[in-house]
Amino acid sequence: MNTLYRIGQIVPSSNTTMETEIPAMLTARQAIRPERFTFHSARMRMKQVKKEELAAMDAESDRCALELSDAKVDVLGYACLVAIMAMGLGYHRQSEKRLRQVTADNDANSPVITSAGALVEALKVMKAKRIAIVAPYMKPLTELVVDYIREEGFEVVDWRALEIPDNLQVARHDPANLPGIVAGMNLEGVDVVVLSACVQMQSLPAVAKVEALTGKPVVTAAIATTYCMLKALDLEPIVPGAGALLSGAY
Repeated sequence: MNTLYRIGQIVPSSNTTMETEIPAMLTARQAIRPERFTFHSARMRMKQVKKEELAAMDAESDRCALELSDAKVDVLGYACLVAIMAMGLGYHRQSEKRLRQVTADNDANSPVITSAGALVEALKVMKAKRIAIVAPYMKPLTELVVDYIREEGFEVVDWRALEIPDNLQVARHDPANLPGIVAGMNLEGVDVVVLSACVQMQSLPAVAKVEALTGKPVVTAAIATTYCMLKALDLEPIVPGAGALLSGAY
């Protein structure tokens, strides 16, 4: 009998991508591994990707963790990288600890993965030292993300801010544009390309092409989150067609 895992996600109310890319990856994994997954979400209000809205949204994350723990999900993902990083350096550790305590207090004790913490962990697993980043945010928020990642011990060689303030428009950005954006970046000495430092910006369809174009491993916030979810479930972190991190090489 196949083992069934419940995947919980805390999602910005305007997010339309995390509930497609993570299920797409885990559904693809079902073709090569016996485990099966169901997907469950709770939402926090956010429309514009601004620091004030992100802080207000983050304040709703405890409620979402509580609601999802009612369903006894096996792992819980906080699906907004910039909301965590905009709250201050290293905040993902505080958020993950607090939200896990919320689930524990509700007799669930589900492990909590933030997409921010997952990206940091993924870069460590990939032994990255020098990276390049593409993000959809306005420049000030992108700079916060870059500073956050630098504080975690990585050198950001180059980065691009696509300056899309409306979160729905972030989701509508065509991933086919990403290879051209990366082609215009300085990748000299770069170990890993972060193709999307955002779980709302679609990127999964472009990962293989950018890896072929650059000859470098590519990761995204969604891929990193999937990796860390599988590790938290004590499952082999392998997904076909989801880039180097989920290839089995790590």
